Amino acid sequence: MAGHSKFANIKHKKAKNDAAKGRIFTKIGREIAVAVKAGGPDPDNNSTLKDVIAKAKANNMPNDTIERSIKRAAGDANAVDYEAVTYEGYGPNGIAIIVDALTDNKNRTAANVRNAFTKGNGNVGTQGCVSFQFDRKGQIIVGKEDYEGSADDLMLLALDAGAEDFIEEDDSYEILTDPDSFSKVREDLENAGISMAQAEVTMIPQTWVELSDEQEIKSMQKILDLLDEDDDVQEVYHNWEMPDEEE
Repeated sequence: MAGHSKFANIKHKKAKNDAAKGRIFTKIGREIAVAVKAGGPDPDNNSTLKDVIAKAKANNMPNDTIERSIKRAAGDANAVDYEAVTYEGYGPNGIAIIVDALTDNKNRTAANVRNAFTKGNGNVGTQGCVSFQFDRKGQIIVGKEDYEGSADDLMLLALDAGAEDFIEEDDSYEILTDPDSFSKVREDLENAGISMAQAEVTMIPQTWVELSDEQEIKSMQKILDLLDEDDDVQEVYHNWEMPDEEE
C-alpha cells in the first residue's frame, strides 16, 4: 500500500459525515448501549465501554452526549435489546465486503443490506465467504499534524505498550495490535497525551484490489453509501484500494 494515505481517507470520511453527525452518534450510541448492558456503566471496570468512549471522542462526540448515552443505557430497564449480526459478500470485481450491524430487527437489517449489495451490482454470500481474507487487529492512526514528537519515540512507546507493528505513512503513523492488547496500547498512548485520529479494533485486508472501470467504481461507492446511511450498520470492511481523495 505504498503511498496510500489512511489519514487522508479518515479526514475525508469525517468531513463527509459532518452533515450526518447525528447518524454517526446514533451508531456509537448503540455500541455504548450494548457495552453498558454487557459490562456495566463504569468504564474503569468495563474495557469495552472504555474503547467505545475513545472511539466516540475520536469522532468528536461531545462528552455530555457520551455521558447521557451511558446513563440512558444504565437506567432504562426497557431499553432496546440490540443483537450483533455480520454479513459477508462481494462487490464489483469480487471486492470482499464485511458488514457488522447492531439491530433490533434482523429481517429489516438483512433486507437493507441485501438491497445495498444488489443496487451496487454485488451479492451477499455465506458466513465466512470473505472473512478469511482479513485479519482482526487493533488499529490506531496518529496524524503527523497532531504529533510533534519523533517517530522513534512514538514507535518505542507503542511497542513497549504491546503493539505488534508500527508503520510510517506520508502523513500519519499506523500502530497495529493484537485485539486483546488493543485496550492497553490505546490507554498507554492516551495517558502519554497522544492524539489519535482513529482507535478501534478492525478488520484489515491481507491484500487490496483496485478498480479501474468507472462503472465498477460507481457501483462500489453505491454499496458503501447505502450501507453508511443505514442506522443498523455499525462498520463496513472491504479490500477496495480506494483512490486517495483530493484535499
